[in-house]
Amino acid sequence: MAVDLFAGIPVNDHAAALAWYERLLGSPPTFVASDTEGVWELAEHRSVAVEQRPEHAGYAMHTIFVDDFDARIARIADRGLEPTKRETYPNGVRGVRKAVHHDPDGNEIGFGGAPL
Repeated sequence: MAVDLFAGIPVNDHAAALAWYERLLGSPPTFVASDTEGVWELAEHRSVAVEQRPEHAGYAMHTIFVDDFDARIARIADRGLEPTKRETYPNGVRGVRKAVHHDPDGNEIGFGGAPL
């Protein structure tokens, strides 16, 4: 069974959000769907859309699991964004690490990685 994911992130100010997500994700959007929506394809059939929808801004919570956790978090920091929170889950998920970033609207974007 094929699974596609198109995760939405509602924001107040589209232009400001695009600039922030370019720093977080390390590139401009893969494509611009409209004047108020930019889309990053993170992997084949797995995308994140940042869309101006002020009435819903600040409520998204997404975690992206990556193989290159330490290197990715370091590259994001080099672009000027530090995690607002770091976590390690010692029990049920066996030491999985997570670094959480919050965009200017308060949306939570986490990166998860395997234990050391």
